[in-house]
Amino acid sequence: MLRWLPISVVVLQLSSDLAAQEMGKPQGEQRAKNAEVKVKRGRFLDWGNYAMFVHWGLYSQLGNRWEGRTYYGIGEWIMNEGMAGIPVDEYKATAQSFNPYSFNARELAQLAKDAGMKYIVITAKHHDGFAMYHSQCNKFNIVDATPFKRDPMKELSEACKDLGLGFGFYYSHNQDWTYPGGTSGPKVDHNGNPKTFDDYFNEKCLPQVEEITKNYGEIEIIWFDTPGGIPEKYAKQLVDVVHRNQPGALVSGRVGFDLGDYLTLGDMEVPLTNVDGLWEGVDVTNDSWGYAWYDQNWKTPRQILRYLIATIARGGTYMLNVGPDPSGQVPQPAQLSLRSAGQWIARYPQVIYSAQASPWKHGLPWGDVVANDGKLYLTVFDWPASGTLWLPGLESDIASAKLLTNGKSQKLSFAKEGKWTAISLPCSAPEKWVSVVELALKGDVNVDNTQAVDPEFGLDLSAEFSTPENGRVETRVWPEKFGEWKHKPQVSDWSESTSVTWQVDIKAPGSYFIEITASGDGPRVWHIKTDEGHEVQNRQNTAAIYHTQPIGQIAFDKAGKHTLTVRIPEGERDNTSLAAIKITPFE
Repeated sequence: MLRWLPISVVVLQLSSDLAAQEMGKPQGEQRAKNAEVKVKRGRFLDWGNYAMFVHWGLYSQLGNRWEGRTYYGIGEWIMNEGMAGIPVDEYKATAQSFNPYSFNARELAQLAKDAGMKYIVITAKHHDGFAMYHSQCNKFNIVDATPFKRDPMKELSEACKDLGLGFGFYYSHNQDWTYPGGTSGPKVDHNGNPKTFDDYFNEKCLPQVEEITKNYGEIEIIWFDTPGGIPEKYAKQLVDVVHRNQPGALVSGRVGFDLGDYLTLGDMEVPLTNVDGLWEGVDVTNDSWGYAWYDQNWKTPRQILRYLIATIARGGTYMLNVGPDPSGQVPQPAQLSLRSAGQWIARYPQVIYSAQASPWKHGLPWGDVVANDGKLYLTVFDWPASGTLWLPGLESDIASAKLLTNGKSQKLSFAKEGKWTAISLPCSAPEKWVSVVELALKGDVNVDNTQAVDPEFGLDLSAEFSTPENGRVETRVWPEKFGEWKHKPQVSDWSESTSVTWQVDIKAPGSYFIEITASGDGPRVWHIKTDEGHEVQNRQNTAAIYHTQPIGQIAFDKAGKHTLTVRIPEGERDNTSLAAIKITPFE
């Protein structure tokens, strides 16, 4: 895995090789080709909304350690020169000791089912060229090259079928670091004969895609990755093979050239605004896709549910990765979080399965909203201490409001105050991680989705929702470690004439506290002004890492919609990155 970047980004370069392969060839946005695609293919993706990704391969036994040194970053890239730079012959030799003796296909499939996931996509071959199934066209595979001598993909496909789960393969179609002619692979064969990409494609790639689409039963998805410079004719040929051998299977957008059936966002990316069409987000349970021995930064059940629901609320499917260890087992902390989140999903399946995007088109200060079967489900992550949940912008009339608790419901009282709806809640949340309020409406849903400052929680306004003048909004992308991507919408290209405006809805007049989240180099003066003429100005220092700093109080004289305008009248503007402005009621 490595992130496939959208068009509008700022990238911090890892290496020239990595940049050339992954960052210099942006893929156009994918959309479902037409309604027929959704009918014939993608049932699990479009309805299930939640899936398991599995990165498991020869790299798993190394666990980010080579010759006594630990390499920090995504484990499946350990061979690459940006990590350990392991020579081809030395890497291939490690297969002689690869014996994941504890792998149990039924247990892995059961983990996905317990987690509430509806299908599994697993690495048939990653960039290292090692096949995790019994390939007949190349001996560098788990049956022929290791003491394991079993085909775990056959076992897993059968286990998924038994448990009612969909099954799919990841396949690295462009990069192959060990086969002559593959992208970033050797340029000559073992006899010194020159090899081209055509040789790799026809001798290995195409035959292996034929194998995985013919020999493992019904396939839900073939997940190609990092198309890079693959010729379009070959990408098209692969798509045709998949659709011919597996008429019900989807092809991921990362096959390249807009030939896929759906869009895949960047690695570890959850969008802040709704995305149209059929798409998925892919994420990790810790910081790496493949197993890394040191990586214990596991997502909690609450974090998993937050990212899952946010992805569904933006209109997508969430595919969450696990990386089995050298023995073939998913680490226990990941299992615990997945199963705990799955227990919550079992209590509130209507929030996940067949759920549709939020009509607000963005998250709300206390949580998020999904729609399902004519109802709205408010997922409350931050329970209001005041006992009132404020829902902004709902213009439809409410027929009923209920607090759902483990299969039971409690009627809630509610009242309209302009475009705000006040829903009365119990003093304490019924759920530990996220509670659910169900709204039934009278007629269709109509929403004013203006960003609204919650009377209790305030509002953290991302640059995503701003309108710059003489500046630019774009997503900044950078690696915390090799391949561990972070995403931050931000305003850049500042000058003396740059201004940035947000529109917000204020429920009640009064004083509000303003904070700025930014990065840069050196001090700058922030000036913030409302459409009523109130202003606040302060000088703060910034650093390369984003952090939040106080600016001061500002007043709103009237309730309703207002604009906030931010400028930098003095100081270091050139490298300023403004990520967000936070507005909190001052008490």
